Amino acid sequence: MRRFRLLATTAFSALLAFCFYSLSSVAAPLQAHKLDKAYFASGCFWKTQYVFSKVPGVVSTVVGYTGGTLVNPTYEQVCSHATGHAEAVEIDFDPAKTNYHKLLEVLFSHHDPTTKNQQGPDIGDQYRSAIFYANDDQKKEASAYIAELTKAKRFPKPIVTLVVPSTKFYKAEDYHQNYFAKHGQVCQ
Repeated sequence: MRRFRLLATTAFSALLAFCFYSLSSVAAPLQAHKLDKAYFASGCFWKTQYVFSKVPGVVSTVVGYTGGTLVNPTYEQVCSHATGHAEAVEIDFDPAKTNYHKLLEVLFSHHDPTTKNQQGPDIGDQYRSAIFYANDDQKKEASAYIAELTKAKRFPKPIVTLVVPSTKFYKAEDYHQNYFAKHGQVCQ
């Protein structure tokens, strides 16, 4: 009986060690895998969120307000033009599946970066075209991409997209989140 217990204990210990090793070898890459963030403003945030939610490698999108001075602004306050915030989208993306350059390509192919404080019928500073960079690499890449588009004369007028440091991002009210999924339409 003692021999059986010893054998069972040894087998159980070996099984635990194998399971622990197997799980740790799978979990280690998952723990090391980090998402990156990007912050873009390009007019109505409903459309911007919808466009970026379809990009392979984008894990999540949240609409909100950034670039202003008021803490925790509401939609009505942002629309008053007194806060300085832009309607923006916070994008979590998997750098193993997409990259910041691809996100810039999507941004510049889905809005008019040549109109100051306006996208289609939406007029006001909250609709400005802006890249809120999270680090120096994003700043350099955004500036270089705009220079590339300018040199190639991709747009008939000068690009007015701001490239500015990211500031506190405030999530917009729930009724703004995933607007297309809720209503089947987005703004211009």
